[in-house]
Amino acid sequence: MYKSLLNASRLLSNNASYFIIGIAIITYFIPDLFIWVKGNTQTCILGFIMLTMGLTLTVNDMKLLVARPFDLLIGSCAQFSLMPLIAYTLTAGLSYILPIDKAIIVGIILVGCCPGGVSSNIMSFLCKGDVAYSVGMTTISTLLAPVVTPLLVLWLAGQQVDVDAWGMFQNILIVTLIPVAIGFFCNYFYGKNDNFKKIQAIMPTFSVLGLACIVGGVIAAVHDQLLQEGVMFFIYVFIIVFCHNSLGYLLGYTVGRLFHFNTAKNRTISIEVGMQNAGLATVLAGKFFIATCPLAVIPCAVSCAWHSISGTILAQYFAWRSRKAEI
Repeated sequence: MYKSLLNASRLLSNNASYFIIGIAIITYFIPDLFIWVKGNTQTCILGFIMLTMGLTLTVNDMKLLVARPFDLLIGSCAQFSLMPLIAYTLTAGLSYILPIDKAIIVGIILVGCCPGGVSSNIMSFLCKGDVAYSVGMTTISTLLAPVVTPLLVLWLAGQQVDVDAWGMFQNILIVTLIPVAIGFFCNYFYGKNDNFKKIQAIMPTFSVLGLACIVGGVIAAVHDQLLQEGVMFFIYVFIIVFCHNSLGYLLGYTVGRLFHFNTAKNRTISIEVGMQNAGLATVLAGKFFIATCPLAVIPCAVSCAWHSISGTILAQYFAWRSRKAEI
């Protein structure tokens, strides 16, 4: 039984993006399948995903935050400056040539203001990046998120729609910081227990399932509005998500080069900056903007899937470059 769960965990982890896209397509045609994923249920699912991240953190990871302050400062500044400003500038610029809905602007800004994605640590490992640095960046951006994310959203999207910064702070605190802390302390006290290690090994299965449920819940919630908007709305969303994500990778790598990081660290900061916790953005959009700007969740949901796909592609490209250099 355990081996089956472990194999399923590896299969889902390696094909997470395709699984999430499949769920999104199925939900589009059968919206009632995930209609139950909303409100507190959605929040609890994201909290569980963040708990699984906490289960991977060790005391050595925490020591890293103290041992490499300059590197983490550079990474955190890049994380919370580049992606929000790219989102704002990109939507402002494209609005002159494309009929971009306010919902797209709010959604992309929300994605840009969120911390790094959990799966970025896996991508850094696959591309032979600096995994310790990746874990450190993800951890510090998650710790800063309850304060930084609401303030950035208020600053950049406040003119587009009312932003409940205080409520957003409380929600991020509950669904990110607290679950991560619980996971870390569980790992600290039980990390050497064999049964606990088995639980850790199969957690990726439930993380991917949870993220798929969140995306499915979003599609179900805005299904009717999405049908009304039509195919062109989705195309506009994807164009902006693609540009936002790609520019994040490019500028993140550029920051590493400017500060003379080595190749492994350049790859890591590129992935960390470009890949956002779009699952958190999706939950926040569904909770705080569903009444005034319901379609803002669509860019967040599309980012959930696309960031996983693009991150995998970029990691494979970096790994190919390494193999080529070794020949």
